[in-house]
Amino acid sequence: METDELLKFISQENDRLRAYHSGLDEDNAPLIQTVKLNEEIGELCDTVLAYDSLQRSKKLAEFEEQEIEDEVADVIITTLLLADSIDVDIEEALENKINAVEERYE
Repeated sequence: METDELLKFISQENDRLRAYHSGLDEDNAPLIQTVKLNEEIGELCDTVLAYDSLQRSKKLAEFEEQEIEDEVADVIITTLLLADSIDVDIEEALENKINAVEERYE
């Protein structure tokens, strides 16, 4: 998937979420997205624990490899939804961060 396709999906998904949550104050969207991101990170943490066989046996018995990919994708999508809701230019933000990281090694 190309970056422009992903960002188009994110914009469409934020529009769908706004319609779905039409009764909520739009000013709360960043807070809602941040709480949702925290939820998704928690789910990723649970999955990583299962992936490393560090969960209780019942969760280990239910674990499937695909879950880790799904949870990583959920964290990325939710992060991009948050960025979109607060008008962060994600491509510019990533480029700036990559350049800053690269400068550390020069």
